[in-house]
This record gives sequence, C-alpha cells and structure tokens, in this order.
Amino acid sequence: MAASAVQISSTNPADPADVVGTFTPSGGIDVDRAVTAAAAAALGWAGAPGQARADALNRIAGRIEARADELAALVCREVGKPIGEARGEVARCVMILREAEDAVDELAQTNAQPMGVLRIAAPNDYGASTIAPLAAKFARKYPECSVELVLSDVRTDLVANQIDLSIRVGWLNDSSLQAKRLGAFRQLLVAPPEIAVAVRADQPDELTASPFIANGALSEPLVWRFTRNDFEARSVRMQQTIAINTTPAVLAATLAGGGLSVLPDFLVAEHLKAGRLAHVLPSWTLPSGGIHVVYPAARFRPPKVTAFVEMLSRVARRSS
Repeated sequence: MAASAVQISSTNPADPADVVGTFTPSGGIDVDRAVTAAAAAALGWAGAPGQARADALNRIAGRIEARADELAALVCREVGKPIGEARGEVARCVMILREAEDAVDELAQTNAQPMGVLRIAAPNDYGASTIAPLAAKFARKYPECSVELVLSDVRTDLVANQIDLSIRVGWLNDSSLQAKRLGAFRQLLVAPPEIAVAVRADQPDELTASPFIANGALSEPLVWRFTRNDFEARSVRMQQTIAINTTPAVLAATLAGGGLSVLPDFLVAEHLKAGRLAHVLPSWTLPSGGIHVVYPAARFRPPKVTAFVEMLSRVARRSS
C-alpha cells in the first residue's frame, strides 16, 4: 500500500480506538498499519481489564466499518486495486478485529469469578427437586453471586423477564434460543403399593379402568404409549379421576392414594426406594425425555452462567 497518512497518537491512548487516526480524501491510507496499531494498542492497554480491551477492539472495528466505503475508495485510488478487491481488504481487516475481540472477550470471561444476580427459570418438579438445592450449593461456593429461581410450568420469556438461563425438562420445541442437553429422565407409571397390588395388570390395555391422576401440565395427560422389547407398542387412553396442573401436586395426590400416575424418575426415585410407591408394569417403558439448559441468544456466557451449568451438568450426568 501507499505511505500511510494514519496518525499514531500514543502507545497507550485514553481510548485505543483513537489509534485508527484520521485520513483525508487526498491522502494515502494504510489499512493494515491502522488495524495493526489499533489492535496492538487495545491488547496492550495498560491497566485495562480484558472486557475493556474487547470493547476497544469492538469500537475500532465499528469505526472502520462506518467508513468502509471511503476506505475502499482510497485504497482503490492510491494503490490502483479494483474496488471489489479493496472492499474485500477492508472487510478482512474488520473480520480480524472481530475475531480478536471474540478471543479477548472469551479469555476475560474465563478468568472472571461469578458475581451479580443469576436468574434461573425452571419447571416446578425439577426446579424443586434438583435446581433449588443446587442453587443453595452454588450461592455458598460463590458468595459474590446471588440466585433468583423462578419456578413455573408455563414457559417463561427469557428476554422479557431478564432470565439468564432456563431449564427445560421434556422435549424442546423449535426455538431461536440456544440449548444444550445435559441429561435424560425416564417416565414411570407408579402407584401406592396397595393400589399397585389391586390393579393386577400385565398389559397396558388393562389399566383403563384403574383410577388415574392426570397431569394438566402435559400437552396430552391421558394418552400414553408403552413399549416392550423395543418393538411391541401399545397406546392407552386413561380415564382420569383427578386432574392437577402441577407435577409436585400430582405426586402428593398419588402418595395420598388417589390412583396411578405417570411421573419422572427424578421425582419418585426416593419414594420407590422407601416403598411408598411401586412401579406398575415395570416390563413396559414410557417415552424418555431430555433435560436441557436454554439460553437467550448471545456470543458469550457470563461466568455466573457457565459455572452454574457446569455444576448442573455434573448432577445430570450422575442421575442419567
């Protein structure tokens, strides 16, 4: 390129974006030198935290993008390159800055400690049984971070409610949100021992006359598909005697002798072990579901989010 008209004002400016300098329509411009000097100033900005350096790189790229056409025209005129090639060179410089910004930002997040308020949305059942105890452990481990846990079986708008992450149990619908599968759970047909003995069923079809507690939080609380040996399948429509719209309340009614119910394994495991509930038709299986963490769209996650998800991942792997 031609001799530069870019002015390098300082090796440690108040704002590294100032290193981009100025140029005039009649002067030359060395885009590579401008980008190199500005990026070096941002990365070596004395006393600045990593996030500030990443922000400086973002401002540098923004200034170049804002004047991209003017820069390309100067490169075209001064060096004699075709305008398309000149625009590509300017775009390449911006891309390099964006990649540097991403790397610095990610490094800053990696080295930072969780702090601030972590807002989590979760369904009632998994939230009460797993997320709430985990939130207490997390708050003890990271005292500079507090947790707000929002439990509801209704899907929460993460952006409108400023939710950092949401736990989804079951099957994900198509979404613009970013999701990560952490583990899986089984659905079990259960009942108190006295009801399980009275049912005396060997086939799913024999259950239709039995008392059944329907979970209104599900899209189809009465229709269940059973499989056996991976090839034998039966669909059964149960007749509800009680309908309840939250899973923990369905569990409470089942324990009280209200009838059969289908519940996730993470909610009934202790009751099965203690003999308060029995697994009905254990040779038949119901569809399994996933445990997912869902985030609003973003390039990077704050340390508080990544630290909590790592902790939850360990719990989910042990339970799966």
